[in-house]
Amino acid sequence: MNHSTSPQNGPTPNDPQSPNEAQGHFHFNALTPDLIWFALSSIGIRAESGFLPLNSYENRVYQFSDEERVRYVVKFYRPQRWSDEQILEEHAFSDALVDADIPMATPLKINDQTLHHYQGYRFALFPSLGGRQFEVDNLDQLEQVGRYLGRIHRVGAEHPFAFRPTIGLEEYLYQPRALLHETQMIPSYLEHSFFHDLDALIQHIEAQWPADRASIRLHGDCHPGNILWRDGPLFVDLDDARNGLAVQDIWMLLSGERHEKITQLDTLLEAYQEFNDFDTNQLKLIEPLRGLRMVHYMAWLAKRWQDPAFPIAFPWFNEPKYWEGQVLAFKEQIANLEEAPLSLLPQW
Repeated sequence: MNHSTSPQNGPTPNDPQSPNEAQGHFHFNALTPDLIWFALSSIGIRAESGFLPLNSYENRVYQFSDEERVRYVVKFYRPQRWSDEQILEEHAFSDALVDADIPMATPLKINDQTLHHYQGYRFALFPSLGGRQFEVDNLDQLEQVGRYLGRIHRVGAEHPFAFRPTIGLEEYLYQPRALLHETQMIPSYLEHSFFHDLDALIQHIEAQWPADRASIRLHGDCHPGNILWRDGPLFVDLDDARNGLAVQDIWMLLSGERHEKITQLDTLLEAYQEFNDFDTNQLKLIEPLRGLRMVHYMAWLAKRWQDPAFPIAFPWFNEPKYWEGQVLAFKEQIANLEEAPLSLLPQW
């Protein structure tokens, strides 16, 4: 889930300075079970079970059953984050992936619409699709994921998103830095070292960030939690879909020590390249992208802190120990950026 050493051009749907969002004026408290029931009823769905909240903080997602005992998932989008056009691009991308026989959770069409409105909320209805946890250390499963990622990126390369943003320094570094500078959450005794090391991290990333990038449509948040296993991978949650480089959907699947990551990377890309070419020059961006995600994540938590769900879910975020740990994390990430990038195993 940015800040500025560079000027901002005014608020966008993802801008931490957007009206009401930055000041914490919006929360989901008004999204009561009654409101959810009436919203579903407005599109002809009568919920009969209670609404079971699923793991989502940016939006609100609930599983329920209708009067015929069919299970669904309803997703209420956080207002002021995405525009209708941006949400519909997400839905169109998921439809295109399903049309290409890629297992992707995609919203249902009701009255020929996938995006619905009720009392200021926007929502979408999905079939309830269960599955086991994807085992990132299982190389057989990782190989199958690699094949599907190659196919996903072939579809994604057909044309870019027109309305969704592109992963870059403005949204993921500069805007987060500005927001963190304005927050009251960083202990005063840490401010100097925190921003000194953050700026050093930003400079290292800037030095490695490519000027020219061939961006495609991406899943954007392809971590193991967004892949279920049902005799093969099922990809879920395109909420963070953006334009970007293919390696963005690969690096978050790597874990463990360096030698383990290299083995995982080799498994992923060998399978990936059965269906799509991969520019290995992008591998040098794994650590810059990790740095972007690190800074963006802490700014996302700060931005959402006025939502009552966040202090409950992330109580450690407002403690000095967390911010002390981030100073250390900046130093460690700078060291990672100074190492040789990951590369594929030699082919004999």
